Amino acid sequence: MVIRTTKTVRLIARPEWKALQRHAATMRRRHLRELFAADANRAERFSLEAAGLYFDHAKQRVDAQTLKLLLRLADACGVRERGEAMFRGERINTTEDRAVLHVALRAPKRERIVVDGHDVVADVHAVLDRMAAFCERVRGGDWKGHRGDRIRHVVNIGIGGSDLGPVMAYEALRAYGDRALDLRFVSNVDGTDFAEATRDLDPARTLFVVCSKTFTTQETLANAHAARRWCVAALGDEAAVARHFVAVSTNAAEVAKFGIDTANMFGFWDWVGGRYSMDSAIGLSTMLAIGPAHFRDMLAGFRAMDEHFRKAPFERNLPVLHALLGIWNTNFLGVESVAVLPYEQYLKRFPAYLQQLAMESNGKRVTRAGARVGVDTCPIVWGEPGTNGQHSFYQLIHQGTRRIACDFIGFCESANPLGDQHDLLMANLFAQGEALAFGKTATELRAEGVPAALVAHKTFEGNRPNSTILAARLDPRTLGALVALYEHSVFVQGVIWDIDSFDQWGVELGKVLARRIGTELAAPKTPRLAHDGSTNALIRRYRKLRGSAP
Repeated sequence: MVIRTTKTVRLIARPEWKALQRHAATMRRRHLRELFAADANRAERFSLEAAGLYFDHAKQRVDAQTLKLLLRLADACGVRERGEAMFRGERINTTEDRAVLHVALRAPKRERIVVDGHDVVADVHAVLDRMAAFCERVRGGDWKGHRGDRIRHVVNIGIGGSDLGPVMAYEALRAYGDRALDLRFVSNVDGTDFAEATRDLDPARTLFVVCSKTFTTQETLANAHAARRWCVAALGDEAAVARHFVAVSTNAAEVAKFGIDTANMFGFWDWVGGRYSMDSAIGLSTMLAIGPAHFRDMLAGFRAMDEHFRKAPFERNLPVLHALLGIWNTNFLGVESVAVLPYEQYLKRFPAYLQQLAMESNGKRVTRAGARVGVDTCPIVWGEPGTNGQHSFYQLIHQGTRRIACDFIGFCESANPLGDQHDLLMANLFAQGEALAFGKTATELRAEGVPAALVAHKTFEGNRPNSTILAARLDPRTLGALVALYEHSVFVQGVIWDIDSFDQWGVELGKVLARRIGTELAAPKTPRLAHDGSTNALIRRYRKLRGSAP
């Protein structure tokens, strides 16, 4: 494959990058206490609102000059141009020679995006309409199982983006779901995952949604065949597969071979990356849970953020500023990880979802042209819902030796108000951001009468960068806007680092080796092994303890 790229200036050679390095030498000596003291209106100057999300970045270690220099870097790196190329359907995934058009998944019917002479928006809405019709049949009871039973359980089988997106959205929008429909998710090839997900289910009332674009994904197909055996054994008829399985795939031949009626196959396209697919047919289980109307509300939230990202000036552009602050922290302040901390139990799977979105996209060491990037790229993304995390890892964030940036996410209304508990939850969110930013000095502690021997232990340096994203409530539209914010932020960072954010070659080598080792583990006689000494020894020990060695 010929990788078509234009000659680019090496990032660290750009004058805009060097200007930021010089500026960072000064900013590293400044404390957030000083920055707030110098600007009474800092909270207003360093906040903005878009698509229903309020973004407070006043507690980031930046001043007006920092943002000015970061915006110049974004312009110099061609963020606007690359963004427009994406929206036009150009093949910006250069290593796979593909367009990157998750934005088309939420485009209105009136819009046209032409790829290779074909309007893809029309295709998207055709699939959405088929999904909606199918979901209404299942939710309304018209779709019956093999014995005529109404479907009460849905099991989504997928892995990576075919699991992380649907399960995150299902958990996030439980308050909008049909509680008469029980959803489960199976992703791990470990048999325990399937066994536990189906242990208490009635096969006659269970529908499986198998998500695999090629219908060849090893883990997904292993679980799908386990589900098929489970279903047929219980119902006693191979024909039952057609009433208890549907597919999200593009491989009609393999889907039919499995026993699924291709009329119940919902497709998507090679310009939809797995980690960007939750609003495609991969979201079928989400639509089954929340219904077509709420699913379209979610798409509207995605679209609102898309439009903001595309049209807003960079100095008031939420995804651009979010991305640039990440560049600043990662490349100029030495921050190695980002903790995503939703103060909303329904978002408990959101940090895991963002791990794939960010780290599979930007966990790269070479540019689009194959040269070394020369700087750190994607930080480690992790997190846990508040307030649970406060009693787990916040000690490290507050007083540890590593610098960790934090994204706090909160909502002004609770879906489940219980007395004053939501106020208590949000009080903790605001308090943690304040404590991380300003800390507590030794002077303040001594003034409070803290014993001298404890002053050092109770001192909080503060100056820990953090932002807060606040919305009125967690509903389908807000979730769509929130996910799109992070999608576009990841994209902007990839443009600045000049990497291909849409391939994932780093997962391929392990897959190749796993297929080879799997054959060796299953061989009736000990095979001739040609791995390293450690791997050979592990294979031999496994075979011996499993009882398959001669």
